[in-house]
Amino acid sequence: MPKAAMDAKISYDPANVVTSEVVVIEASPALVWEVLTDLDRYGDWNPFCVKATSTLEMGAPVYMSLVNYPNPGALLQGCEYICELQPERRLAWEARWHENWPYAARRDQFIDPMANGHCRYWSTDAFLGENGVHVMRFCGPWVKRAFDDTAHALKARAEALHAERIGR
Repeated sequence: MPKAAMDAKISYDPANVVTSEVVVIEASPALVWEVLTDLDRYGDWNPFCVKATSTLEMGAPVYMSLVNYPNPGALLQGCEYICELQPERRLAWEARWHENWPYAARRDQFIDPMANGHCRYWSTDAFLGENGVHVMRFCGPWVKRAFDDTAHALKARAEALHAERIGR
C-alpha cells in the first residue's frame, strides 16, 4: 500500500480521542507502574480489562478480556501491541490497521509524578484514520466510562497497596 494511503488509514485527529478523568494517586509512580504492569492481577481490581496477558516487551501482543459496557455480562476479546514503555511514566499499546480490521487505535496510560512523591494518572484512546470518527461516535461514550472506572480503580488499588506497605 502506498505510504500516503497508509498514512490516511492511521492519521490522528484530536476530535477522535477519548480522555479519562485525571486522578491524583497517593502512592509513588513506581507503585502505580507496578500495578499497571502486573497483568496477572488485573482481574483483582480492573473493572474494564478483567484479564490481560503479555510479555510487555516492545511490539509484543497484549491479549485482553474487556467488559462490554454496552452489553453487560459479555466480554470482548482483543489483541493489541505494545508500542511505548517508559517505566513509571507511560504504557501504551495499539490496534494496528489491517484490511480485516480497519480500526487502528492507540491507548496511552500516563503517570505524572508530583512533587510530594504521589502522582497523577489518566489514559487516552486515539481512534485513528478515516474510520476514527465512526469508532468515536459509536464507542467513545462507553470507552470514556470504562477508562474513568479504570482510573478510579487503579487509584483505589495503588493507595490500598501503599497503605498496606507502610502499615496503616
